[in-house]
Amino acid sequence: MAKQAVLTPQGEDFPQWYQDVVARAELAENGPSRGTMVIRPWGYAIWELMQADMDRRIKATGVQNAYFPLFIPMSFLEKEAEHVEGFAPELAVVTHGGGEKLAEPLVVRPTSETVINHLFAKWIQGYRDLPLLINQWANVVRWELRPRILLRTTEFLWQEGHTAHATYEEAQAETMRMLEVYRAFMEETLAVAVVTGEKSPQERFAGADRTYTCEGLMRDGKALQMGTSHNLGHNFARAFEITYSSAEGTREYVATTSWGSSTRMLGAVIMVHGDDHGLRLPPAIAPHQVVLLALSDGEPARQVDKLAAELRGEGVRVHVDNRFHLSFGRRSVDWELKGVPVRIELGERELAAGQATLVRRDTREKRPEPLDGVVRAARALLDELQTSLHQESLRFRDEHTADVTSLDELHARIGDGGFFRMAWCGSEACEQALGEGTGASIRAIVDEPPPTSTCLVDGAPATQTILVARAY
Repeated sequence: MAKQAVLTPQGEDFPQWYQDVVARAELAENGPSRGTMVIRPWGYAIWELMQADMDRRIKATGVQNAYFPLFIPMSFLEKEAEHVEGFAPELAVVTHGGGEKLAEPLVVRPTSETVINHLFAKWIQGYRDLPLLINQWANVVRWELRPRILLRTTEFLWQEGHTAHATYEEAQAETMRMLEVYRAFMEETLAVAVVTGEKSPQERFAGADRTYTCEGLMRDGKALQMGTSHNLGHNFARAFEITYSSAEGTREYVATTSWGSSTRMLGAVIMVHGDDHGLRLPPAIAPHQVVLLALSDGEPARQVDKLAAELRGEGVRVHVDNRFHLSFGRRSVDWELKGVPVRIELGERELAAGQATLVRRDTREKRPEPLDGVVRAARALLDELQTSLHQESLRFRDEHTADVTSLDELHARIGDGGFFRMAWCGSEACEQALGEGTGASIRAIVDEPPPTSTCLVDGAPATQTILVARAY
């Protein structure tokens, strides 16, 4: 493991604290090409647990996994004008291959609506072929101007779902179903409290009719878009001629959706749960849920092995740290940095007293437990930790969500961070005015009555409630 160094405190320099945790907890590091990243084994083990849980939830809705090409003909993107315009600044384009200029440039996958809809047009013939529900786990490339590891990188890992339906209403229902899958995963598995709502026109996915989002609030008061679900309506169906024969024999356009979440969620876990001592992992995604440390070789080590076997029998992911060439303090700090939820420590003195020391990572509280009850106590503590981390995230979000009633008030308070709830008339000009001089944007249109009867910006009748924040 890397040599230990003190973390920059969150309150002193949050971005530096984040970089320190990513490095010291051995989660990821920058790749040799600008904007790329290497996900190290500890970070990738967390991602695999996240992926497995999300994959199970996606498949439970009837979606099947498939895989589609990394290289997409440029002409495919050009078929949907709004889509190509939205992604143009982020595209990586291959013009040569095998030492020769290509007849048509190839785009390195920024997202797969175009290539998947090209295939949907081949696979869908009649109404019995619908709905068609597909997901893929893949990498994508978007040329980021200001990369930040795990949050905005040129290449990242994600899942992207793509579905086709007989009617617009069915597509809308699928869009909302997958938004709920994301919300439940983020709240239950990641223990991150999120807000769900619709994106404003300015923030909408390029080519979508409607975009919905899960927004988390990080500990520095900035919002992070953690997953999105899009009703694409008939836009891509018309561009790619995806039609089906209805039960009445007429040719109709399908309605499509897409939805995605990425390794950015790992960045959210760091920024929502981390503290000045490192990462704090929810047990659901901890590669090691319990680490056992014997203070010395001999009988303490033998007892630790017995406890580990008992815990594994209870379905707990366990690791025994027997690096006796390192100091006990150094070993403890390593696992604290990596965010392991529970530690069990055992030395000659504890053994003589017939007990072990149980340490919880969220509060760093230590307590003695009888040896014959420590396995049961550790197992119960994992459930308690999962709940307490979520409650802490929910409490932080609620304490940092406030109503504002004027543009001046927004300007005065935006630097404090958090979500600001306000009334909006829905106009593009007012949305633009909200961002001028604040660095903020509409994170979500929420399903609540407007807090005031008039728009915060221009005084027109208010039609919607929005949450505004600075964001990553």
